[in-house]
Parts: sequence; structure tokens; C-alpha cells
Amino acid sequence: MNMTSDNPDHGFQFPGVFEITAMGPAGAGLEERIPELLEAIGIVVLRETVAARNSSGGKFVSIRLSFHAEDRGRYEAAHAALRAEPQIKWTL
Repeated sequence: MNMTSDNPDHGFQFPGVFEITAMGPAGAGLEERIPELLEAIGIVVLRETVAARNSSGGKFVSIRLSFHAEDRGRYEAAHAALRAEPQIKWTL
């Protein structure tokens, strides 16, 4: 059975471009490390979208970027790869 939505506003649509945010300690080089981790598992990272923002106290940094996922499995693999990295504390 093939389930599709006639409304593009219903949930994720694959293939597609998605945004991910990962947070970890400032000064750990996560601006480069996060895209590298995703590319190492075959995720296409849109490098021009990589943006960093320091926390108010300067202890943490959040890295936001967009990536291409062919299906939900690749989307979930991106989150799993980042969560497996010891320096990364959270992903959204």
C-alpha cells in the first residue's frame, strides 16, 4: 500500500532538504566536525547553510545546517550520527 498526502503541509516529504541543529561545547571545532560527520555517512550537506551561534554564556555553540535526505532512513541516520559523537550534547 502506497500512502501519500495530497497536502504538502502534512509532515515530512521525501526526498527533501531538512534542517538539523546540533549543540556542544564552544571551541570544540563543531562548525567543521558536524558537516564532516554527516558527509562521512553519505549525507549531502548544503555547506552554504552552515551557521553557528554561541550560547548567552559562551559555553556552548549551536550549529545549524541543511542537508538532503532521500528517505526517512537517511534523515534518521543524520540524527543518529550526530548523537553518537561524544562532543555533541543535543540535536534538534
